Amino acid sequence: MSDSHWTLAIHGGAGVIVRDRTTPEAEAAIRAALGRALDAGAAILADGGAALDAVAAAVRVLEDDPHFNAGRGAALTREGTAELDAAIMDGATRRAGAVARVSRTRSPVALARAVMEHSPHVFLAGVGADAFSLEAEAEQVDNGWFVTDERRRQREELLARNADAFDVEMKYGTVGAVARDAAGHLAAATSTGGVTGKRWGRIGDSPVIGAGTWADDRSCAISCTGAGEFFLRAGAAHEIDARVRLTGATIADAADQVLADVRALGGTGGVIVAGADGGLAWRFTTPGMHRARASAGGERLVAMFGDEG
Repeated sequence: MSDSHWTLAIHGGAGVIVRDRTTPEAEAAIRAALGRALDAGAAILADGGAALDAVAAAVRVLEDDPHFNAGRGAALTREGTAELDAAIMDGATRRAGAVARVSRTRSPVALARAVMEHSPHVFLAGVGADAFSLEAEAEQVDNGWFVTDERRRQREELLARNADAFDVEMKYGTVGAVARDAAGHLAAATSTGGVTGKRWGRIGDSPVIGAGTWADDRSCAISCTGAGEFFLRAGAAHEIDARVRLTGATIADAADQVLADVRALGGTGGVIVAGADGGLAWRFTTPGMHRARASAGGERLVAMFGDEG
């Protein structure tokens, strides 16, 4: 493909996303939000902007939308608070930034980028990440701003069933984006609230470079969503990259192979992948995945259920 060929894919989580459990109102709102995020990233790429800027912009839109498990509307801990995780990676340089257990930063993905660009580190967590957020002058909000009535209800329902439970099915929508820009560079970003009812400072795959997020101009960019414990154990994002880069697998085949490995371990989920040649692929082993894609050629698709696109 020509260097002018940019591509973008986003996801809003994989899980039990089926028509008979989705109201028309919720479906319309989710599709509209995916469309807004896609348009935010695509506008940057269409103007010759960088893949890194595009994935950050797309994820930021989804963080602010309460239909997804990131930023406002994040899944709640057992204690009823929001602890937010995010990562971003630049395929051109393999610079990366990540944060975990952030409690007051409105846009965790923006903070992850600040870690990459304005600190000597890659990964900050907890009180340190919150302290860095203040020093970096990232926009702050009260933790209660992230909390919605629906997430409160889900937490209460979970705890009523089992006081030690947490939601391993990941039904509620981690968000991410991958892109190739007109200069041929790749980037990936992921943001999440984790799992409902999580305890003890649990961190999943989303902010872990090489597990839930990865980008390398030599091969591909990946953002994962699903049962984080299993994606961590599979090193899923980097494993997809390695299969493409070292064995010559297509991005779709590599994604299928790694999701099969995750499933063999006991987990389900999905991935979006942008290839160095501008190709895009998404794969999931759940009934559905909130997803969308766009390209320089005019393609624009927004989908939710397993039988779409």
